[in-house]
Amino acid sequence: MKATAFTVEDIPLIKPGYDIGKLICEKTGIEEHDIVVVSSTIVSKSENRILKLCDINVTHEAQTIAKKNHNDPRFVQAVLDQSEEILLEMPFLLVRMKNGSICVNAGIDHSNVDGHENILLLPDSPDESAKRIKETIFTITGKRVSVVITDTNGRAFRMGQTGAAVGIAGIKATRDWRGTTDLFGRILEVKNEAIVDEIAGFSNILMGEGNGGTPIAIIRGLEMFYEPGTIQELYRPENEDVISKALRYQSI
Repeated sequence: MKATAFTVEDIPLIKPGYDIGKLICEKTGIEEHDIVVVSSTIVSKSENRILKLCDINVTHEAQTIAKKNHNDPRFVQAVLDQSEEILLEMPFLLVRMKNGSICVNAGIDHSNVDGHENILLLPDSPDESAKRIKETIFTITGKRVSVVITDTNGRAFRMGQTGAAVGIAGIKATRDWRGTTDLFGRILEVKNEAIVDEIAGFSNILMGEGNGGTPIAIIRGLEMFYEPGTIQELYRPENEDVISKALRYQSI
């Protein structure tokens, strides 16, 4: 297997209403089975997921949590509004979002958002966002591509952040090696590879952070196109999620 990867240059500052799929086609050539990796930041901006802190009505719960972790209660309220369950209140908010994803602060970001009082929510349905980009690219170019929408996440037990997939289309979330054999003929039992997170992590190196970042990358040559795909495949089933159970037990 041989693959190439590159960023899409000259992407303008994204505003609400921008068509990300059309923009990609205007800025670069697309080939069959390319993997198009897009930062969630520009997807959220195009979908007008910008929220003004001054418009948020703060509850008593948000005020209480904000005192614990020394945060703006309006920001805490925004996190609560996007969440289904709080797993950890301090020193930061770790929550299960309504779409099943578990992350710090529900993925809400202050950075790369115009306006001091503005915050940016993750796309409401990242898989659907990825699907729209995929379908637009096919309509314009006739090329079948995979789309991975990424966000930057921290990791338990390790320092530093890495890219992680939050929405996908045209690719399976994992590659299951279970049932195959290793070099010595032993059957593999625990080898379910998180393909889209690996793609997101590598793409994050290309895309960068801060004011010099390029929010779209293309990976060519991996040949991982697969029509049905959902990020839900990555979320560990409730009955197997021992860390969430431990956090709930700790909070009792």
